[in-house]
Amino acid sequence: MAPTPLDDENAPLYTVGQVAEMLAVKQAFLRRVDELNVVSPQRSSGNQRRYTRYEIRIIQQVVSMADEGITLQAVRRIIELERQLAEVTRERDELARRLTTGNDR
Repeated sequence: MAPTPLDDENAPLYTVGQVAEMLAVKQAFLRRVDELNVVSPQRSSGNQRRYTRYEIRIIQQVVSMADEGITLQAVRRIIELERQLAEVTRERDELARRLTTGNDR
């Protein structure tokens, strides 16, 4: 069976209203998160924001940190640093794999 958009965590399926309801936040909060470029939801043909499941997970992190008193600007920086760390970790793992593969010859 072929994968559907529901199987893809990066498929832009959810509206602002749906995400606000799912996470029990105000739509204005989601717009602010978007303005700060914490997430960048795609736009529908009608110019409505459409969120992916991946973005919704990030917004859940934002909500959790904001509930702890962390400012949205600080949350944005934390998430940016987490992304950079994940990228460096992937690069390190790839280099380690290459070294291991090269040493087996």
